[in-house]
This record gives sequence, structure tokens and C-alpha cells, in this order.
Amino acid sequence: MMNSKYALVIVPLLAVSLIAWGQASEHSITQQLDGLRSVPDAKRPVATAKLANDIRTLPPGLSKLKLADGLSHLSTEGDPGQDTIQAVADTLAQALKETPQPPGKQGQPAEPYRELAKLERYEGATITLDDPQLTQAKEMLVANDADAAKADFVLKDLKGKKVTLSELRGKIVLVSFWATWCPPCRKEMADLDLIYTHYESQGLVILSITNENPFTVGTFLNQFGKYHPTVLFDEDKKVGNQFHVDGLPTTFVYDRDGKLVAKAMDMRTQRQFFGMLAKAGLEPNR
Repeated sequence: MMNSKYALVIVPLLAVSLIAWGQASEHSITQQLDGLRSVPDAKRPVATAKLANDIRTLPPGLSKLKLADGLSHLSTEGDPGQDTIQAVADTLAQALKETPQPPGKQGQPAEPYRELAKLERYEGATITLDDPQLTQAKEMLVANDADAAKADFVLKDLKGKKVTLSELRGKIVLVSFWATWCPPCRKEMADLDLIYTHYESQGLVILSITNENPFTVGTFLNQFGKYHPTVLFDEDKKVGNQFHVDGLPTTFVYDRDGKLVAKAMDMRTQRQFFGMLAKAGLEPNR
């Protein structure tokens, strides 16, 4: 057995050695994660990829898994590039392989498996992890999207006017679930407003759905400035549940025949929105 007085010396020396070798500590990674949203957009993909690589060097355990899962949520805000998304997915898959999680309530896949499945389905990541919970999570996303494809709703806008999704056939419809308290939602609002005002003449409709109350939203919009897309209220969350919305923002795009052609989990950039709308037949250059 090692003498305790020597252990007290060796452990700090080991920590110093790891720092010297360039291995990030769990504490420093946590701090970088907490500040990732404040990193300029142009530098954020590199910062995200570096965090993914740093997390991968940590010893296996629940702490590593939580950091990998937290990074995966932040990595989908905007357009970090496919290489960055793949690095994040690889890190989360590695952490889950090292530290498998038990199923959640009612046998549902644990949250990290659901997040990994989203990275594959909506962000184009390649996942090699072979796990029944991941398979189940993928099947759930397919079923959820099938529900959204046939969904319909009637909601009221700020003036109390009713809007029915199915009555918008013939239009390209972008449905965005958002909230005033959500930083990524607020960040993409300017792009949504610009896209709507420019392409409304092509038959584009944007419906921004929130479960907040009209007073809160009205106050926010007065501070935000003019926002042209139609804001609708889903205060009982029935429509959000119908669409299986479990995070904000979430975006759905329907073509003129009412067919669901694109879905995004988390904030999108203007370029990404155009990519989604192109699948519905919008011509961005017009």
C-alpha cells in the first residue's frame, strides 16, 4: 500500500503533468461549455470541435457522459459544419459506450441516446454505436415525424384571429416553436423576419408558436421591434405535444401540398433555413 504522505505529493504532480501534456481538466471543460454561447459565431465551430476532443480524453464515467451530452445540445445551435457535428456525435457515442445508461421512465430510451439519434436524423451525423436504446430512439423519431406530417391545428394570433394549418394548402408553411426566454429562439428571429418579408410574395407563411401568454409575448415583441411572421398561442401545449416538441426552437416546413419536407431541432442560420425551404419549392434567388 502506498504511503499517504507520498500520495499527497504524487497526485498534484500527476495533475501538473496532465496539464503540461495538454489534457484539459473536467473543470476547464465545464467552464468552456458554460461560455460557449458567448463565443463569436465565426469561432464557435472550432471551439466546439476542440471541446469534443477534450471531452474524449477524459476518463470514462458519468461526468464525462454529462459533458458530452451537454455539448451535443449546444452544438446544434446554428451551423457548426459537418465535421464539428461528427466530432460531437463521436464523443457522445464513445461516452455512452463506456458508460451505458439504464432506460428512463416507462422504458423510454435515456436522454443521451435520444440526443444521439437526433444528431444522426437531423444533423447528418454517422453513428456506429450499436445499442438497443439507440435503435429505439431512432424509431421514436420516425414515429414522431409521422405524427407531425399529419398534424393540424387551430390557434389564435395576437389579435384573436384564428389560424388553421390545413387551410394554408397552396402556401409554403414554416412552423416554428419558440419562447421569449429562449436565447437561440431570439437569435434566429431576425433571420425569420427577413426571410418572411422577402419571400411572402412567393407564398411563404411563417407561424411562430409559443406556449407563453399574449401579454408576455406582446411586451417582448414591443422591445424586440417589428416582427412580421404570425405569432400563435398554444398556452395549454396541446399543439406542441401533437408535434412532439421537446426542445426550443423546433422548426417544421411544409410544401404547398401540405407535405412535411424538413424538420430542424434547435436554432438555424439563414443559410440553413433556405436549405429547408428549398425542399418545399422556395426559390431563394427570386
